[in-house]
Amino acid sequence: MPRTIAIGDIHGCVEAFSLLLAKIAPQPKDTIIGLGDYVDRGVNPAGVIEILIDLVPRCRLVPLIGNHEIMFFKALQGGKREFDFWYQHGGASTLASYGGNLKRIPQHHLVFLSHCVRYFETPDHFFVHACYDENLPLADQEDHTLFWQHVTDYPPQRHISGKTAVVGHTPQFDGEILNFDHLKVLDTFCYGGQWLTALDVESGKIWQTNNLGQFREDQI
Repeated sequence: MPRTIAIGDIHGCVEAFSLLLAKIAPQPKDTIIGLGDYVDRGVNPAGVIEILIDLVPRCRLVPLIGNHEIMFFKALQGGKREFDFWYQHGGASTLASYGGNLKRIPQHHLVFLSHCVRYFETPDHFFVHACYDENLPLADQEDHTLFWQHVTDYPPQRHISGKTAVVGHTPQFDGEILNFDHLKVLDTFCYGGQWLTALDVESGKIWQTNNLGQFREDQI
């Protein structure tokens, strides 16, 4: 049976991501949703992007854009101020993974990131990077809410669509999913020494890996 699987913030954790995909074993009819923040902070963001690109022909991949991808693009297109802001908020590791030179970023990496989407919906769930306004349709959400707002700042109620929300962005320093029933938060702080999380939203199955090569499974 086809699965719908969301993956929390990867942040350059290529070892954990590689192991997670090996455990999930994506099939052609599966839908894999990346919740954004593929780059910055971890040791090999360039490697993460390459793995994501390699995943495209293996399943239906839906990559969301996160605030770190937004900062990355602003650094590429802007001036010193935008570059410095990105660099100081995790961009140093991304730059290093491209040999310390933005001109070395492969074009196919930029094309892939440019096709990341703001949100994704299924009949029972919707997926955004950071947070949402429960009273607005997804198409009308403000950028600050979708990409920057932490759910713990202003915990939203169930969305007007009635669907369950699956998000990243708000790091869970204990490595556990934050579960509000109507809202699941999958950023489980992999780059900080905790876990990278994938959730099958229909069955509730959880896969978690870390940068030490450890793996565990659970059920939500």
